[in-house]
Amino acid sequence: MIISLIGVGSGLVVAFAMLKSKRIPALTALFLVTTILTSVTGYFFHPIIFDPAEIVGFISLAVLALALLALYGLHLKGLWRPVYVVSALIALYLNCFVTVVQSFGKIEVLRALAPTQKEPPFMVAQGILLLAFIVLGVFAVRRFRPSAG
Repeated sequence: MIISLIGVGSGLVVAFAMLKSKRIPALTALFLVTTILTSVTGYFFHPIIFDPAEIVGFISLAVLALALLALYGLHLKGLWRPVYVVSALIALYLNCFVTVVQSFGKIEVLRALAPTQKEPPFMVAQGILLLAFIVLGVFAVRRFRPSAG
């Protein structure tokens, strides 16, 4: 859980830096590594049965592979810049999505509001999160144009 929270925190800083067309290389690396570790470690604690959590982990690892390729392999050239932005933000969104799920499962006040995670408070929280990431993604793709170097 701590690795995931580090990934979320560093990822949010990186995402908001994208809005200012800034790169933060060390924090970006921290975000990518901790988000990869979050997804990979999810497969270590129980047999692989491809339940929803494992599917989210698989999707996260796939978009993280794209983000790594776009950033480190292809240096954000051409279409790889928006590929990086979108894939990094999808990975961050999925990490935040899981954080909300875990919060409603572990924090008593939230669990009381949505004990089965099918109640309106849970759905509203996830809807707001999704909407926020769509808006963030649109603006980040438009604004993130870092200078070479």
